[in-house]
Amino acid sequence: MISIPYLVCSILSFIPAIVLHEAAHGFAAWRLGDPTAKHAGRLSMNPLKHVDPFGTVIMPLCLMAMNMPVFGYAKPVPYNPAYFKDPRKGDLIVGLAGPTANLVMAALGAAASFAVRTALPTGSLMAASDLFYYFYALFLPMFSLINLYLAFFNLLPIPPLDGSSIFAFVLPRKYLPQYYKVQQYALPIFMVVVILVPYVLHVNPVGIYLDATAGTVFDLLYSFG
Repeated sequence: MISIPYLVCSILSFIPAIVLHEAAHGFAAWRLGDPTAKHAGRLSMNPLKHVDPFGTVIMPLCLMAMNMPVFGYAKPVPYNPAYFKDPRKGDLIVGLAGPTANLVMAALGAAASFAVRTALPTGSLMAASDLFYYFYALFLPMFSLINLYLAFFNLLPIPPLDGSSIFAFVLPRKYLPQYYKVQQYALPIFMVVVILVPYVLHVNPVGIYLDATAGTVFDLLYSFG
């Protein structure tokens, strides 16, 4: 049974995480000379501009109900590499902008938690109001962890996730045509891995990957104080 505070903190963490993630993509493209995202209204902080029905709503809720790490994706920000001086490099910068924004937010959450711990003794935290205690003990760690999950999940080299631009950047040019041909099949296969494999084989490869990456960084960020 999902508790109300857990649900509220999850939503309040996930929404700004995906909004700033997508806005960062658009802002990076705009700074590189591409106005496509700006003209499409994707530099907005309005969550409705970035929602993907499955990746932003259904998938995170299903993962939450299954007690799995909460992650997902929003509508990909439109951009046109033809505006970039170096399309391949520009594509890489735009791809990295979203996960970088999530990493920054995770660090800010940890910094806020550290500041609270430093300013207030443990007894004061335990005696604080329920709202403040939930903010410190539940929201801030969850905010950091969800941002880390989103950053490392989106770095997977599978379209339309951001890691595909990184993979395309390091792949020799002669293999790019074949790579783009298989892109259309990659996401459905990946979703099968995410949803079905843990139940069929009792092995969760994405969960293992996120524990090794996001979980390790989270432990490091919250190991101070």
